[in-house]
Amino acid sequence: MLRIAALSLLSLPLLPFAASEAPAESVPGVAVHCQVPCGIYGDKIRIDLMMEDAATIAKGMKMLQSLGAEESSNFNQIVRWTMNKEQHAANIQETVASYWLAQRIKAPKDEAGQAKYVRQLMLMHNITVAAMKCKQGTDSAWVENLRTNVLEFSKTYFKQEDLKHIQSHHGDHKH
Repeated sequence: MLRIAALSLLSLPLLPFAASEAPAESVPGVAVHCQVPCGIYGDKIRIDLMMEDAATIAKGMKMLQSLGAEESSNFNQIVRWTMNKEQHAANIQETVASYWLAQRIKAPKDEAGQAKYVRQLMLMHNITVAAMKCKQGTDSAWVENLRTNVLEFSKTYFKQEDLKHIQSHHGDHKH
């Protein structure tokens, strides 16, 4: 409750701007594609975090399979690993929706960029569905699908030097 009150207080100074008639894109020098244009978020870090979430989901699936095979199940641990796996899948879905789709993937201004844009949207959809499937069970094929789609998206988004970083950290999927 204290957190909600603090957020409400933080938004008070912004109220005069919220009622403004002029859309943000009409203000010179303001980039409106970010929800809060701060310049501190890094695209490569988002990929790293999604791959870390995928690794945590894979670990959770392994633990759930192991715990489920035991004669006397530890239900507390099963619940904890299930919740952990679900949270990390939700993290990926949130990153796709709030970061990549809302802020980073931009509709092309001409026909030349249309194929790339459609490919990026398709890969983000695939990532979201794979994360959902990871929530639904313990089939590790969905984690592999998730990782593959994240790396495929990276190829459509990053320059070659950035791809080297991503491939050196995640190219083998063994995290």
